[in-house]
Formats: sequence, structure tokens, C-alpha cells
Amino acid sequence: MISSVHRFHGRSSLRFVYHRGQTVRGQLLSLRYVYNSREQTYRAAVVVSRKVSKSAVVRNRARRRIYEAVRKHERRITKPYDLVFTVYDEKVAIIEPTELQNMIVGQLEKAGVFDDTVPTEANRGILDEKETNI
Repeated sequence: MISSVHRFHGRSSLRFVYHRGQTVRGQLLSLRYVYNSREQTYRAAVVVSRKVSKSAVVRNRARRRIYEAVRKHERRITKPYDLVFTVYDEKVAIIEPTELQNMIVGQLEKAGVFDDTVPTEANRGILDEKETNI
């Protein structure tokens, strides 16, 4: 889960993203994003409608999985973006974690939210190996 600093508080924040944001649409979910100069860091929200699944357990599982995927890559989000993920299919709750993570990372890259100068987890592992071999 992401910390409360990176969460939305109140509906007016979501309204700001829905009115001014741009959308990157995927097969199972979409990302709506906007640069927010009034904030210090990024904020994320996940919207899962009751139309997706009648079960609150399934909706919450989908929400937690998306938050976790964003948290794993939060080092690469250096600018204060507001991000709203909207889930369209309950498959988000049951697909493989790597597949879900690849979908979310792909959407964040398409949106231009990631800072390319920050090393990824894979690159950091290679750098750590080289430093220990010296």
C-alpha cells in the first residue's frame, strides 16, 4: 500500500483530475493523469465501480494490487502528478502480478510520468553487482 501522503483526500481533488487530466487507456484499466503544481509529490487513487464486481472483496483486492504496483515504482515518479486508475474488468483482481505490473508501468510510461534518470530495480541490481565485484 502507498502511504497516506500519496493518496487523494476529498472529492474535489478527483474532480480536478477528471476535468483537466489526460487519459491513457488499456484493456483492463485506464489511467487519468494531470500535473499538479500545488502538490509536493504524486498522489494516486484507484476507482473500481460496483459494475466491475458486486463483491467488495474483489473490488478491494483489485484496488490493493494496483496500489502495490504503483508503490513498487514510486521512486521513478519524481514530479507531482495526480494519477487516477479506473478499473474496467474484474480480471485485474486475478491476473498474474507481473502482468498487472507491466500493464501499469506501461501506462505510466505512455503518460510520461516516470523520470528516466532514476534507475529501475533491474538496473540497480546490475550496478550493485558491479560495485561488489570491484
